[in-house]
Amino acid sequence: MARCYAALMVLVALVAPASPASAGPPSRPADLVWMPAGDGIFSVDAAMRTVRYRSCSVDTGRVYNPTMRVAGGFASGRITYEGTAYRFRVPLVGRSTGFLSVGRRELTGPTVTSPQPPTSPSLGRRLRPLAAKLQAIVDAAPVTAGVSVRDLSGRYGEQQVSVAGRFRPKAASLIKLWVITELMRRIDCGQAAYTDTVLVLPTDVVGGTGELQHETFPQNVTLFRLAQYTIKYSDNTATNVLIDYLGGFGPVNALADSMNQTETVLARKMLAPAPPENFTSPDDVISLLGAVWSGNVLRQVNRDLLLSFMLEQTLNSKIPAALPSGVPVAHKTGELVDVSHDVGYYLIPGTEIAVAFLTAGPEELGAETVRELARAVYDYVASPPPVGGLPITGPPPVVSLSLVGGLLVVSGLALVVVFRRRGVRTGI
Repeated sequence: MARCYAALMVLVALVAPASPASAGPPSRPADLVWMPAGDGIFSVDAAMRTVRYRSCSVDTGRVYNPTMRVAGGFASGRITYEGTAYRFRVPLVGRSTGFLSVGRRELTGPTVTSPQPPTSPSLGRRLRPLAAKLQAIVDAAPVTAGVSVRDLSGRYGEQQVSVAGRFRPKAASLIKLWVITELMRRIDCGQAAYTDTVLVLPTDVVGGTGELQHETFPQNVTLFRLAQYTIKYSDNTATNVLIDYLGGFGPVNALADSMNQTETVLARKMLAPAPPENFTSPDDVISLLGAVWSGNVLRQVNRDLLLSFMLEQTLNSKIPAALPSGVPVAHKTGELVDVSHDVGYYLIPGTEIAVAFLTAGPEELGAETVRELARAVYDYVASPPPVGGLPITGPPPVVSLSLVGGLLVVSGLALVVVFRRRGVRTGI
């Protein structure tokens, strides 16, 4: 069975404030920059003179560094945390190389900003007209909406365009993406395994979306199934169990903070009364989706597993409903009575793209706006390449749709069963 899991992972690895429309790279160095560094993330807030290093073994929290030097497009300085010295020199632009020393360890990593600058400004310019099309839809919408889109394939120079990218509605179930990413980081660190089980009690069960609520409890459930159900079925019970397993809201918010996703917060469990409330923004969602895609926040196996969960999404009335049949979409929805969202990846071979469509207003009207935005993006990026063609860079293209379908069948059968190997009662 372990061989089955290994083989499957090889297969999955093949799958590979409200503001007007913005499309260009930042005109000046950013205040907020982070970089993967070893098994952790190092983040800088140049305006507030704070830094944070969060790895498998340490989390400094936000540390004020009054002597930080910000000049020439770099932030540099030194802090000491629990007897360990941290020295850094980080460019304040994305897609550069930052330096961090932790004690005697010297680490480097690619810098990340929001938005990221394009890899090719000339190719990036070809995506910019999309912003005007999206702005027109947002302006005419019966709800408040924000949207961010980032090219992942290189066809458009990995350009990002946004309309009201910092619009901050209730997150609804989008917050589950951060919960799962934090769980997967723990697994990457060796601090947990998918075969580990959690005892789910009748008092843990909540309504709304999900499948676990229909089962009998108490029951031991694997971390794998909790993670899969959280995304595939948007399972509220599984999400709440994982929040408790991770140690509450703090670790999930620490993950968002380490990536400088300042509009995102987890403040209540699923279906718990509000306030407090959970929030996010289109730009923060694209920041997370970009970090997952590029491998800056998860290792390859977990990156691919998360995409496979998103491909299995069962709530398909928004983005997938707006696109031609058969277009592969890995996505996550979110809705309450007064918000409607859908975010994820268009996995069009050679034109992979990350999208985030968020709305506030009556849910049905928001869903219709999401569909209109989703189709506008598809129609733009799916058009024939300009004369002469465009170079394709970035992660390998997604395999054929028939193979994607096969992977879903395999993941639905083999991945769930494999964890019976150790004889642990899983409740699967």
